Amino acid sequence: MPEGRVIKAYNSFFYVQTEDELVTCKLRGRFKKKQGIYPGDRVEIGLLADGTGVVEKLLPRASLLRRPLVANVNQVLLTFAAAEPDPHPLLVSRFLVLAEWSQAGRIVVCVNKCDLGGAAERVQHLCRAAGYPVLLVSAKTGQGVDALRQTLAGHTTCFAGPSGVGKSSLLNAVAGLALQTGHVSEKIRRGRHTTRVAELLPFENGYIVDTPGFSALELTEIEEQRLPELFPEMQPYVGLCRFAPCSHSHEPDCAVKEAVAKGFIQQERYDAYGTILEEIRTAAAKKKKR
Repeated sequence: MPEGRVIKAYNSFFYVQTEDELVTCKLRGRFKKKQGIYPGDRVEIGLLADGTGVVEKLLPRASLLRRPLVANVNQVLLTFAAAEPDPHPLLVSRFLVLAEWSQAGRIVVCVNKCDLGGAAERVQHLCRAAGYPVLLVSAKTGQGVDALRQTLAGHTTCFAGPSGVGKSSLLNAVAGLALQTGHVSEKIRRGRHTTRVAELLPFENGYIVDTPGFSALELTEIEEQRLPELFPEMQPYVGLCRFAPCSHSHEPDCAVKEAVAKGFIQQERYDAYGTILEEIRTAAAKKKKR
């Protein structure tokens, strides 16, 4: 039975790239009831007489990015804009937490539109201090595009980030792909969605995944106890607190809070942790009342 990778899923059709061809497939009924199939999934398919196929079996996944749903990614490129739209530290941390939670491999931060100045250095400092590599690029001028190509080569990389930051423009600059691009609304300062579905695009012995942008992230499904694990700069201090377990919020003699006070953990990152923690607690309380 041929094996392949789901390149795109659209309107109940799954486009599966096998070793020899791209096959348009549908799902067996049992998949619709038991589990989803997502772009990036490796599957076994049955071929039909008309050249189409049926997905017969889902092969084990190495990872599943939770939003957007893309399987078997080993690198996430979180893309923000230096300006238009301006990046917010809390939104940057939300995306970083989402990527960590999804266990999707290496996380790289890309700041596009550096030709506009803006907050590029601020985002770079915030992310590098937390341990993430950062690329400063401009799809318009070509700054940093070669370094971005080298980062993508040989990986299955998901481009994720808010709308309007120029993900499609970056892909066009890196790989010469004719992707639709949009502009940022002058009224609301947010980008229009130009990518409709997640799709794997072959590139340099790997794939790049263009995904629909989104401007709001809800992380309330994360277990409260797991949240500190998703802030890598906190890890050296977790377990050193006076109380165990410690939520690193209100407890005295908290090693994490002491690290913040000494400048070892950035205040903006700790504030983001506190905001997400409160959202998780509020959601859990509401669920308990139901």
